[in-house]
Amino acid sequence: MKIAFFSTKIYDREFFDRYITTHEIIYFDAPLNEQTARLATGCKAICVFVNDKITAAVLKALKNIGVELIALRCAGFNNVDIVAAEADGITIVRVPEYSPYAVAEHAVALILTLNRKTHKAYNRVREGNFSLDRLTGFDLHIKTIGVIGTGKIGQLFCKIMLGFGCQVLAFDVVANRQLEAAGVEYLPLIDILGAADIISLHCPLTEQTQHIINAQTIAMMKEGVMLINTSRGALVNTAAAIDGLKSRRIGYLGLDVYEQEETLFFNDLSENIIDDDEIMRLLSFPNVLITSHQGFFTEEALAEIARVTLSNVDEFEAGNKLKNRVV
Repeated sequence: MKIAFFSTKIYDREFFDRYITTHEIIYFDAPLNEQTARLATGCKAICVFVNDKITAAVLKALKNIGVELIALRCAGFNNVDIVAAEADGITIVRVPEYSPYAVAEHAVALILTLNRKTHKAYNRVREGNFSLDRLTGFDLHIKTIGVIGTGKIGQLFCKIMLGFGCQVLAFDVVANRQLEAAGVEYLPLIDILGAADIISLHCPLTEQTQHIINAQTIAMMKEGVMLINTSRGALVNTAAAIDGLKSRRIGYLGLDVYEQEETLFFNDLSENIIDDDEIMRLLSFPNVLITSHQGFFTEEALAEIARVTLSNVDEFEAGNKLKNRVV
């Protein structure tokens, strides 16, 4: 089967070329949109990533050129108009998990870096500055960690924080009995917001969770709270987070995702004028650490993404049941 890949980077080509067998892949650097959809002409399937927008108009354009399958090389599908895809008869498959360890461990890396200021210490020492001034951190031991969302990534994050000797509080629609047995306490969101020293987001982006972190919820948090988001950018209202930083309600902010990331992340913009005022304001704070959707970026995760994505295409071509079908 001929597959058009959109929003591809060097690492996509490396890993998919490593595992490709019978299919023909055409790589495009361009993201998928109404203008670029025609690049998939002659392809029965396309493959897209988190910041490609699969709108009703895009789906109609794809259907008109004969595309039958959209393979997401990611877990989330909030960027897909599911109703329109179903109406157009286009099948959507995804990679439901690739390495939950990668994202959970990255969340911990953000916590440790923000706390112990290792990024600042590294730069200082390279310049011959061995002072410890303004590098004070705090012990994670016995701190209270609030975890919003306990899917596979959230579960692993909980276990890691329990290993640090933290008190772990969790919020989810359904409590995980194994986590409870391990010492995690499930509480209402409002109770967690007021008790946690560190809050880490691990829930999917839905209508109910969009801007779950907003002016009202930030006001409920402890003074100086650390907020970590490695899930989806729109879980956090960026303007409210900036106000929370200015008021010092938020003492530390670690982001691997950003509400408007599709125009920024995965690209080298070092020689460009960045006209996103909100991210530039965030970058001006000394207690903010931003990475560009790097949480998934491990050898193990990239290999699994390639294997599962190609397996999804194999199943579709063979007419087999699609175990990773979205619609």
